[in-house]
Amino acid sequence: MNIIHVDKLIYKNMLKLRFKRMGRKSSPFYRLVIMENKARRNGRPIEEVGYYNPITKEYSFDNKKIKDWLKIGVQPTPTVFNLLKKSNII
Repeated sequence: MNIIHVDKLIYKNMLKLRFKRMGRKSSPFYRLVIMENKARRNGRPIEEVGYYNPITKEYSFDNKKIKDWLKIGVQPTPTVFNLLKKSNII
């Protein structure tokens, strides 16, 4: 069992950097969030660090927060990893 200490909070499960789906039917956009890996896709995030709109290919990330979370040990999902690599954060 992995235990992660972040600002006096203890997370027993692994933390992930992943997308949370928002928007209407056939018009999705995604928020980039930090969540426990056992949480449901649209559950409550620990922190929101950006967004991505796949229709317009528009995205905005908080680089400092993402780098801080990655140093702590948060693992990005493969899709998020590719997008961060494209935007030169990783």
